Amino acid sequence: MTTIKFDSKVIADVEQAIRPHARELFKNLGHRVMAVVEITSVERTEQGPDEEKPDAVKVRITDIEIAGDEFTDEKLRQQASAMYRQRSAEGTLDEVA
Repeated sequence: MTTIKFDSKVIADVEQAIRPHARELFKNLGHRVMAVVEITSVERTEQGPDEEKPDAVKVRITDIEIAGDEFTDEKLRQQASAMYRQRSAEGTLDEVA
């Protein structure tokens, strides 16, 4: 299995998209916002044949759009739920339905 690591570097466009939400996130720990996120693999570490550690890939958030209102937030939550159901239904009766 490949280990996933998140790159802590925040590119300018991503920071600009998050900036309007920063104060609310700061004031209310646990506050959640829905977003559409693009991730890009930026680095990989392959282990040698005698090493016991798994391979690793580092990913970075390269684009993000955050829901700006309750309507958009709810639509994104519905889409996320549908995507989860599709991903987790493989091999079940839901997959046929």
